[in-house]
Order: sequence, then structure tokens, then C-alpha cells
Amino acid sequence: MPPDAAPFEYVATFIARPEHAASLSEVVDEAADLPTAGRPDWLAPGEACDIALPAAASSDLAAVRDDLFEMIDGRPVDVVVQPIASRRKRLLVADMDSTMIGQECIDELADMAGLKPYVAAITERAMRGEIAFEPALRERVGLLKGLPLGVIDTVLAERIKLTPGGPELVRTMKAAGAYTALVSGGFTLFTGPVAAMIGFDENRANQLNHEGGVLDGTVTEPILGQEAKLSALMDLSRRFGLSRHETLAIGDGANDLAMVRAAGLGIAYHAKPKVAAEADARIDHTDLTAILFAQGYRRTEFAA
Repeated sequence: MPPDAAPFEYVATFIARPEHAASLSEVVDEAADLPTAGRPDWLAPGEACDIALPAAASSDLAAVRDDLFEMIDGRPVDVVVQPIASRRKRLLVADMDSTMIGQECIDELADMAGLKPYVAAITERAMRGEIAFEPALRERVGLLKGLPLGVIDTVLAERIKLTPGGPELVRTMKAAGAYTALVSGGFTLFTGPVAAMIGFDENRANQLNHEGGVLDGTVTEPILGQEAKLSALMDLSRRFGLSRHETLAIGDGANDLAMVRAAGLGIAYHAKPKVAAEADARIDHTDLTAILFAQGYRRTEFAA
């Protein structure tokens, strides 16, 4: 950096899957050639690289992100742009369905009743923000009436797959002193086991009601939706005395938007267009370890 250049206050983190290392290298070389950009700092060879940016060039982060997306030009590379000083977070609040796991649990339950296409269509519309979440959930739960509780264990054992990088994300942040919460518009019958598998400190979700060993088609009110997810972020921030810049929220659907907007870093993870358009950052190509790279963790620092 020239002696009269502005000090580095921001960082752009470029991330790609190992099989796309060549594309990542091209993008990093192009970014490093930008005026006043810092030297590349590889967090993991072929996977993630930081390039520092001066404050003057980053006064409008949204504009900088747009410029970098244009530079990437459709190559399979993610980029996160943020202040350097506050990139390590002390609170993680994460959605479950299609974020920390690859499935929508209610759709898998509906499959057990032979109703997956119909229910999945409602889920998709709700996650895209086309219909209100709460009445859509009540409608879908109503269709599950009569399913035996045992199908929960079957779905967990046979259908639910953890998103790659999720355990590393949670365990690494916890090892560094962060608190982690799984907050879902789904159901505690799933969030409890999933949170335990991944290592979350706590989980919050809706409660499916049942009687005589079968689902009764209702969910306990009030329904945990967008505002409840935001409240979880705010409650935990107050509990631990955290400032906004110390918090991180991850989600993919419209019911995640409030907490994604409110967090110090809100990340849209393989998200619906509405969420991707409004989040601070978006991860479209890589797995959940991208969120560790975004915080400046090197691959060698990841918890096993």
C-alpha cells in the first residue's frame, strides 16, 4: 500500500469449493489488482482468501459488494465484505431447515402421509415470502393429523442430513467463546436432536401437539416465526451483553429476514431471492465453513 493510502478498515473474503480453486485464483488476482487493495492473504489455499480494502474505498459497502459481484461475473466464488475489526462474532443464531440441515422437516413428514408435493409447494411459497408464515404452518400441520409419533424418528434417521461445514462452524465458534443457538420455525422434535448432533448451546422451535401417540394436527401457539427469531437474537444479545456488531445470523427463508437484517452480520445461505437481496452477505456456492472464513478463521483453526 502506498504511504499516503487510506488505512485498511474493511476486508473482502473470497471463498470457493476446492474443485473451483482455479476460478478463485483468477478472482483473487483480479481483486488484488484493484487500486489501493491489499495483498492476498490465503486463509486456506485454493479455498479462501482475504483482501483488505481502505475505508475510503468502502464507505458504501453495498456498492463495493455489487462491484465485486460484477467482477466475479458468475464464477462459482462467494464474497463477503465487512469491517475487519468486528468480523469475529460472539453470538451465532442459525435457522435449521435448508440451512443447518439440507431438508425441510415438515415436507419430509408430509411425505410419510403421501402429501409431500402439496405441502412442499406451500413451504416454498412461505419461504419465498409470498404467503404469511404462520397460517401456512397451521395449514401444513393440519394435514399431518393422525401421523404416528414414530415417524419423527424415522425421518431423523433416514431423511435428515447435516449441511456440510455445520458442525465445524458451531464447534469452532464455541471453542473461541461464542454462544450458539438454533432457532427454527420448525419443531422441537427435530431441533432438539439436530442441535445435539451439531453442538448448539440451545434450540428454540415450535411444538407439535400430539395425543395417544399420534399428531393431532395442531401446533402450540404462539407460533415461532419471523418476529420470534428476531426476539431470540435480541434476547441472547442482551443476556450476554453483546453489541450488534458481535452477532451473526444465518438463514435462507423469508421468516429469517428480520434476524438477518438485525445481526451485525446477516448471511443468506443458499437462500431465496428475497433474502439474498437484503442480507449483508450471501453464500451461494460453498458450504457453512464459508462463514468461518468470513470471520477470518484459517482452515488450520477449525475445530474437528
